[in-house]
Amino acid sequence: MCMSIINWDTLSPDEQESTLKRPVICNLDDQKNTVIEIFQNIKSNGDDALRQYTLLYDNIEIDNFMMTDDEINKAVNRTSDVLKDSINNAILNIKKFHEYTMGLEKDPIDINPGVQCQTIYRPIDSVGLYIPAGNNPLPSTVTMLGVPSILAGNKERIVVSPPNEEGLVNDVIVTAAALCGIDKIYKVGGAQSIAAMAYGTETIPKVDKIFGPGNSWVTTAKQLISTLNIPVAIDMPAGPTEVLIISDGYTDPIFVAFDLLSQAEHGIDSQVILLSDDKGFLDKVRIEINNALEFISTRETAEKSLKNSKFIYVKDIKCAFNISNNYSPEHLIVSMKSAERWLDVIESAGSIFLGEWSPESAGDYCSGTNHVLPTSGFANSYSGLSVDSFRKAISVQKLSEEGLRLMSNDIINLARAEGLEAHARAVEVRMDK
Repeated sequence: MCMSIINWDTLSPDEQESTLKRPVICNLDDQKNTVIEIFQNIKSNGDDALRQYTLLYDNIEIDNFMMTDDEINKAVNRTSDVLKDSINNAILNIKKFHEYTMGLEKDPIDINPGVQCQTIYRPIDSVGLYIPAGNNPLPSTVTMLGVPSILAGNKERIVVSPPNEEGLVNDVIVTAAALCGIDKIYKVGGAQSIAAMAYGTETIPKVDKIFGPGNSWVTTAKQLISTLNIPVAIDMPAGPTEVLIISDGYTDPIFVAFDLLSQAEHGIDSQVILLSDDKGFLDKVRIEINNALEFISTRETAEKSLKNSKFIYVKDIKCAFNISNNYSPEHLIVSMKSAERWLDVIESAGSIFLGEWSPESAGDYCSGTNHVLPTSGFANSYSGLSVDSFRKAISVQKLSEEGLRLMSNDIINLARAEGLEAHARAVEVRMDK
């Protein structure tokens, strides 16, 4: 497969901008209109509409969307002990990292004499976890969502995932959910499952917040929730996956080739980008990719995705980091022997992988960080998931009479500057006592 090398310095500003555009696989307006119809249908017809869409999109008739205890137990039993051990090991690592990084309640701070403030955390009551299961079911996403929801203490946790040809959720997804203590698993996917969790149906409960990555249809559905004035939050508009790799040519090209392929094989709308100041290295990586495509089982998908790939030559490595910061990749791999020294210049990325021994695959499964990350440039304003994503931070203040008197004039002045008389009087009437 021929992948041409782009010389960044020869491009005009418009060409540079065009080079970094994400792929668009479908007509977004048509997609949006279809998703709105799905929401309206499910709002009006509930489970009947879900059955209609499940037959249409998944080619399977399903009567009861919720998996029974017997179906869950059989799925867990069909999963090998070796794989269950790997899932449990991943859960332990994810738990260790997320426990370390979660926000902790602290004692109130004295802002002024008689003025105390603090932040308390409360779990979101109910959360819905969307788990992709198209060409490649993703049990790893279950652990990435399930573990922080355990730590947050959400009262109700449900999983939705597209059914397979037998009308069941993939065994390993079910097993991962069970190992995360989730027993409400629903056999429905796509935009229709997002609508079901947003509105609630006879079978699927309405949730307070929806989590999980998906294809462009799922992303569009999540983004439309606020447009349709549905009081349900989403984690982020996470869509097709992407990786940007920066290398100075001093790492093994086969490592980089498979890091690129590991994202390209996800789907035809994935995007992979390689930046280097070594043209010879770019050529070596292209050769390794062509060799690898002969043997990987996901060749067909990867080849289509690689049509969106970019191999970019830059004159100096600093330019590569400037490009990366502008692109704001979901995954950024700094495949260099002294990768750590570049950390301070990275301003925007969903997750960073430092050095040639840090493949993106580690973050996808077992290193402990979360793999549900902002895509499509949203890393410039969104963060990856954490325990705090599953909680509400509530500010608390307590003022004594002395504390209010000390700041009363400031409150009154600011309130009247904004034309809010009652705000000012709420303080004055206390001061007059």
